[in-house]
Amino acid sequence: MSEPSHPLFDPATLTDQEVARLKNLAGLRAAGIDPYPARARRTHSIAAARALYAQEGETRQPVTVTGRLRRIRVMGKMSFADLEDGSGSLQLVLRRDALPGDFYDVVWKRLIDLGDFIGATGPLVVTKTGELSVEVQEVQFLSKTLKPMPDKWHGMRDPEKRYRRRSVDLLANPPVRDLFRTRAAIVRAVRTYLDNEGFLEVETPILQPLYGGAAARPFVTHHNQLHQDLYLRISFELYLKRLIAGGYDRVYEIGRDFRNEGVSFKHNPEFTQLEFYEAYADYQDVMRRTEEMVSFVAQQVNGSPLLTWQGQTVDLTPPWRRIPLRQAILDATGIDYENYPDAVSLADAMHRFGHEPDPRSSWGKLVDSLMAKHVEPNLIQPTFLIDYPRDVSPLAKGSPDDPRQVERFEGFLVGMEICNAFSEINDPIDQLQRFVDESYRARHGDDEAHPIDEAYLEALSYGMPPTGGFGMGIDRLTMLFVDADTIREVILFPHLRTVKEEEVAEGELAEGDGEP
Repeated sequence: MSEPSHPLFDPATLTDQEVARLKNLAGLRAAGIDPYPARARRTHSIAAARALYAQEGETRQPVTVTGRLRRIRVMGKMSFADLEDGSGSLQLVLRRDALPGDFYDVVWKRLIDLGDFIGATGPLVVTKTGELSVEVQEVQFLSKTLKPMPDKWHGMRDPEKRYRRRSVDLLANPPVRDLFRTRAAIVRAVRTYLDNEGFLEVETPILQPLYGGAAARPFVTHHNQLHQDLYLRISFELYLKRLIAGGYDRVYEIGRDFRNEGVSFKHNPEFTQLEFYEAYADYQDVMRRTEEMVSFVAQQVNGSPLLTWQGQTVDLTPPWRRIPLRQAILDATGIDYENYPDAVSLADAMHRFGHEPDPRSSWGKLVDSLMAKHVEPNLIQPTFLIDYPRDVSPLAKGSPDDPRQVERFEGFLVGMEICNAFSEINDPIDQLQRFVDESYRARHGDDEAHPIDEAYLEALSYGMPPTGGFGMGIDRLTMLFVDADTIREVILFPHLRTVKEEEVAEGELAEGDGEP
């Protein structure tokens, strides 16, 4: 079978090692070996083979293990190799006389490369050096690797290049694989907590005829058959609350949200969100559930509520500190925003106190900017900022004690927001008025204003009990647990700017078949 004409396989554009691997590919085929067979035989994962030895000792019955060759040491008529699968690694011992025909001299010594996938069959033995091994009697070739393995001692270090070629990053940097195992454990622990508390996991539409549930710009797409513009969801909120109105008491969803916004150390246009909604609860109940849930996750994943992030110890043990937003901003900036009821007066006050507000900002965005710049970065230990202005919370229930405020909180850890929650509006007329207010802002240039959602208003009109709602970014929570200072570290394939291919490839990793 001839290779297609493409720079990926053109010897004129390849390194010497890549050319050699293409020749070995051809050699395998000439020897009658399929380099990419349709089936793989395996009796045990490497972890299971190790467990078998721990239970029974050396085996007369052969086992078949499969994986990637990560190290090869040829010593004349005998070779040692390290085989790795997703569960661990195991040594292989190969002897010329134990393998059929001329396989050892023609195939093993000449055509096998580091990184190739093979299956190895033979009994489990312990070598003179005490190393558990498979004494190989048969080798099945499973997949030929055409690129040299990255050197795991000097492998990919440039973060931008690591994120662009995550598969190579995972090969070169085994701790990165452990990071994403931790992320999966976090999600499992969240599900365990919510399931144990009687929440029902559900799924809501990703493509929506009307976006809502957050202050964010959406991505827009088009359905050709229906001749309809659709939006990638920015939140699950309005759909989940429709389920509460429909008769469920506790629901949650873990899934992807999409927001057409900038990229920063804590923002990615596509991210994973947890939202839950609980009937007959308010924001105080949700605060207690939040600190309980996050502490539970820490105990499940790390065995302790104490975590270390960027050299600082963070204690997730409940209860968390609670500070009114108004007081937090006043303490940090000297500005009491309640004394400045409109954007012009608040902006003037900010100027007098040495701040440089965006002149296009609304009053609510000015308040948010004061919090984000002067309060948020200092909230290292878990903290709830509570009782937000009505103007920045179009879906939150008003405070019975102060009509200018709503029952809302945001949770902060290590200087960034990780969650947002509130007592939900269940008065459809109040909610309509909030939507109308948002519509006014949209007409005056606020491209993050909330649209009027008539289907949601109809659901509220059938009645929804008092409800507490919650949203949390799984990516940011993972940053805390794995001590990462950028969200791109905890997303397998983060969004990156487009660059020329040669800029990506230039100097990106040390390739040397993975050996010192």
